[in-house]
Amino acid sequence: MKKAKTTRGRAQDRRRVAGGQGYEVNYFATKHALTREQARGLIGQTENNREKLNAAATALKKKGNARSARSGGSR
Repeated sequence: MKKAKTTRGRAQDRRRVAGGQGYEVNYFATKHALTREQARGLIGQTENNREKLNAAATALKKKGNARSARSGGSR
């Protein structure tokens, strides 16, 4: 019997950032030019809601606290 193709739950899953998954933290940090520690801190503060995280990362960049994209930063 073929498995039913469904997208149920996938949209829900993409609304969150899995803070315990290294690749998710790395992706988010790279996307927003943050360090992994900064990304983890934001994930903890915003309850891993992706929309809130993106807004918080943008605000952090505007403050000038994010690592410079050219410097490579610490990973």
